[in-house]
Amino acid sequence: MKYSVKNLLLMLLMLMSAGLAFSIRPTTKIADQKAAVNLEKVIPESFGDWQELKQNYSQIVNPQQQQVIDEIYSQTLSKTYVNSAGYRIMLSIAYGGDQSRDMQVHRPEVCYAAQGFQISGAEKVSIRLSGELLPAMRLEARLGSRIEPITYWVRIGDKVVRGNLEQGFARLSYGLKGFVADGLLFRVSSIDSESPNAYLNHDKFINDLMKSVLVANKPALLGQLKVGQPNT
Repeated sequence: MKYSVKNLLLMLLMLMSAGLAFSIRPTTKIADQKAAVNLEKVIPESFGDWQELKQNYSQIVNPQQQQVIDEIYSQTLSKTYVNSAGYRIMLSIAYGGDQSRDMQVHRPEVCYAAQGFQISGAEKVSIRLSGELLPAMRLEARLGSRIEPITYWVRIGDKVVRGNLEQGFARLSYGLKGFVADGLLFRVSSIDSESPNAYLNHDKFINDLMKSVLVANKPALLGQLKVGQPNT
């Protein structure tokens, strides 16, 4: 397996930081220093052209065992929405106040694969969000005839990260400062054999949702990303 120079340097830095972080053993949780956010109150039942379906017609996949969910996450939210054209989007959000190594949020490509899904097309993308670029990941999960394109991002502390290296580096950077970061996984998906069409609907859904979320609640979902501010 070949690694880029950048990835090798990041891995080396992470290993060095891990040794130092082990001796520091951060104990101050960022989650204890800010107001708690209730995901049920943050995410509205309707917004833009989207309306929540009270029954789970789309069969949202829970790619993790309930025991693992209970151990890692302090809050989870799963909803299905439909627009006027009948297109359905599944939304799953999971929040954990402790992002130490053993408690960090699990990325979909790992969780889905563990449940028998075949994963393909994983790539880093940027979603344009009211003048700002939101770092995100896209991938496609398949199980039998079920084809489920997925768009997601992970927030660690106040940073939105993509991939294992970025997630680990963000976690360690907080640890070196003596803090245990909190973390959030934001995932949207749909049952759609045409991934490009799915991703267009995902982006529309995410933009409509973020326009409806109160400014005070956006950091819980987006970290430091300042939606509505011009890119720099």
